[in-house]
Amino acid sequence: MNTNVPHLQALLEAYAPTDPQEADHRSRMLTLLHDTDAPFSRDQFNPGHFTASSFVLSPDGRQVLLIFHGKLHRWLQPGGHVDPADASIYHAARREVLEETGIATLQPAWAGEGIFDVDVHPIPARKADPDHFHFDVRFLFQAPDLTCKAGSDATGAQWVDLAEVAALESDDSVMRAIQKLRQARGQARS
Repeated sequence: MNTNVPHLQALLEAYAPTDPQEADHRSRMLTLLHDTDAPFSRDQFNPGHFTASSFVLSPDGRQVLLIFHGKLHRWLQPGGHVDPADASIYHAARREVLEETGIATLQPAWAGEGIFDVDVHPIPARKADPDHFHFDVRFLFQAPDLTCKAGSDATGAQWVDLAEVAALESDDSVMRAIQKLRQARGQARS
């Protein structure tokens, strides 16, 4: 059994979803863990596989770092597949931030190494890969400064004020997470 399974199961069981949609995502993730032999394998397409991503806040917490994803053509949080060498899904999320933004030093900004958000979303067919789902486990970090550079799957990286993310070409799951961040900071919805 993959050593990531017990760790992720404990994280998911400890996670309290904030709405019915997230509760459904969490339930689907627990089912994937229990019902498949390779839930982290990028070659498992039915129904899909786990990915790890991170919302990274600026030092003052007013901005979030987003990347322009070269394959999906939209502004998203850094993230991607869990590699066999990753000690856990948490470590995969940190590695993806480093690969896609160059930021190596991050501080946990949400319940230590606990989950910030969960999302299950469709991924369109591409090359030899059929349509499938990414079961995305998301963490929240804070960067020590605003230094970043696009890399890996990212063709751009930029800091965006939390109130201005809606103006970018992104997706509903990012906006839901940004709303959660803004509510945690006590900001009104715009």
